[in-house]
Amino acid sequence: MMETKGFDEIFAPDVLKQLFPKDRSDQFFDALYGDVEEGAYDISLEFIGSRENRLEFMLRLTQRPGKCITCSLTYGLPEVFTRHPIINIKGLVQNIGALLDGSGQVADWQLGPTQEISNDVHTIPLDIFLQS
Repeated sequence: MMETKGFDEIFAPDVLKQLFPKDRSDQFFDALYGDVEEGAYDISLEFIGSRENRLEFMLRLTQRPGKCITCSLTYGLPEVFTRHPIINIKGLVQNIGALLDGSGQVADWQLGPTQEISNDVHTIPLDIFLQS
């Protein structure tokens, strides 16, 4: 069983902001639409916890003022995020693995389906599986 308290310290909010900087949302929309202003939401990374040999994170999509997140087809995003070079989930997972510093080694990862938390917040689960 993994020690969640240690992971809470490793993946503190300021560390998560370094792993997935706030400006990555703007870069993503600039690449996608050629215009940052077209972006309907901001993307942030949150650490949820650990279970068995799995670290649970989520990408939180928060609607921008005056925009419509529900109109943004967020349900197709897990597949887009898996491949998009700016979102770079593979690189993100590698960076998370490097932070583990001996308390685990990444075996695999998976993005879950988009979940609608509210009208202005959607989330995409990111599970990172560690070698046992």
